[in-house]
Amino acid sequence: MRSTEEMIYHKDCIVNPAVDCCSCNDQRTDTERYRDMAKIDLKGRDFLKLLDFTEEEILYLLDLAADLKDKKKKGIPHRYFEGRNIALIFEKTSTRTRCSFEVAGHDLGMGTTYLDPEGSQIGKKESIADTARVLAGMFDGIEYRGYGQEIVEELAKYAKVPVWNGLTNEFHPTQMLADLLTIREHFGRIKGLRLSYFGDARYNTADSLMVAGAKTGMHIVLASDEHYFPDPALVETCREIAAGTGGSITLTTDPEEAARDAHILYTDVWVSMGEPMEAWAERIGLMKKYQVNASLMRLADPDAIFMHCLPAFHDQGTGIGRQVYEKFGMAELEVTDEVFESSQSLVFEEAENRMHTIKAVIAATLGL
Repeated sequence: MRSTEEMIYHKDCIVNPAVDCCSCNDQRTDTERYRDMAKIDLKGRDFLKLLDFTEEEILYLLDLAADLKDKKKKGIPHRYFEGRNIALIFEKTSTRTRCSFEVAGHDLGMGTTYLDPEGSQIGKKESIADTARVLAGMFDGIEYRGYGQEIVEELAKYAKVPVWNGLTNEFHPTQMLADLLTIREHFGRIKGLRLSYFGDARYNTADSLMVAGAKTGMHIVLASDEHYFPDPALVETCREIAAGTGGSITLTTDPEEAARDAHILYTDVWVSMGEPMEAWAERIGLMKKYQVNASLMRLADPDAIFMHCLPAFHDQGTGIGRQVYEKFGMAELEVTDEVFESSQSLVFEEAENRMHTIKAVIAATLGL
């Protein structure tokens, strides 16, 4: 008989520890069953941006995340990588990304080493290429959260272990997997849904939403001032991808047009990490019409949900929120507290799913 940890558990089956398997009598190992989900093997792959993955590979990662989430909820051990270790490089600090990688690694039986902005010499006293080779000799995988996409790409070029993008200026792929899982859990599907994003559309969140939506057949609408539209080359690339999946990419300056009949309303902070307080003056003037509020939510589909990658300035509960209020008189920024705290808001389910989807990325690329 298999040990409890080695037994196979399926999401829709009743587990019976007295037998070799669950009630469906599937005798495959977890590794065999995961790969049979779509006959996909991601072992050794880097996870740098969703442009590098097919729709089938993305959906496989969501299936794997859902299965691992179910195990976690049921208290079923899944320490498949006992004795392995991963390095977490954070040039930009984070709550969700750091906690997700550390908890995911622990659940999988791994050790994690956190390197904060002062904890490594990457790009300062030691080149990215040298850092990659040093860490690859000690760790089984490397996460990077920081600045330019070229940094994580160079890490991946020189490291002989999987490299995972926790966020760069251009892309945020682990956030997108969490978003897609949250959307699928709520609606039961992804393809054909209309997701509308409001705010500064130049950086990683809007860029990644376009890519994720195009890859999975969603209709993505970005509502922003035209000076804050995304890179035209990326827009064109995503439109070409969407043409093959049944999705679409639309840019508009009209927030009401974007909200009308949308299934998901999504926003992010107006000033990105690392930008000076002075940036708020211009940004508030241009972005306040794109605030997600009750009026916009009423234009959406009756079953619409609200999403935000967090942190959010929905009240004065943060130091920055209070500073902005004192200087500009705006108590709520990209989203009102009413919407953020409403029953339509799935922001905390979305945040939890960061951990489950990151766990799936680690497991799949290390060879589960």
